[in-house]
Amino acid sequence: MTKGQAVLLGLAVLGLGAIGYGAFAATGFEGFSAGIAASALLMVLVVGWTATYLLRALTGNMTYMQQRRTYRAAYDSFTSEELQRKFEALSPQEQERLLRETGQLDQVDQVGQPEAIAGDSPGPKTGEA
Repeated sequence: MTKGQAVLLGLAVLGLGAIGYGAFAATGFEGFSAGIAASALLMVLVVGWTATYLLRALTGNMTYMQQRRTYRAAYDSFTSEELQRKFEALSPQEQERLLRETGQLDQVDQVGQPEAIAGDSPGPKTGEA
């Protein structure tokens, strides 16, 4: 919100107070009673408006947060697809080298082949006739 918009918002609230005073005075309230009634109504409106803002801020349903989540999801999807496309364009040797450099191939070897690590590989056992 710019400074100009904040000033306009303040003037609008002041105008609502004046309209409320005029409306209460027209319905039979006298002097101070109309002013108090208009102020009370305006205060309830401002507190309600502030409460809705706080609720949206606490639950994360504000416009900026929603836009940021949408843009982040689109960015993550695009970059994941782009990286996958570039990875698939590499030769198998380059893919293996890249996976070894990042440590992902070693993890796959360790998790994917527990028999080789434990020494339980199938094959001829020594000492059998």
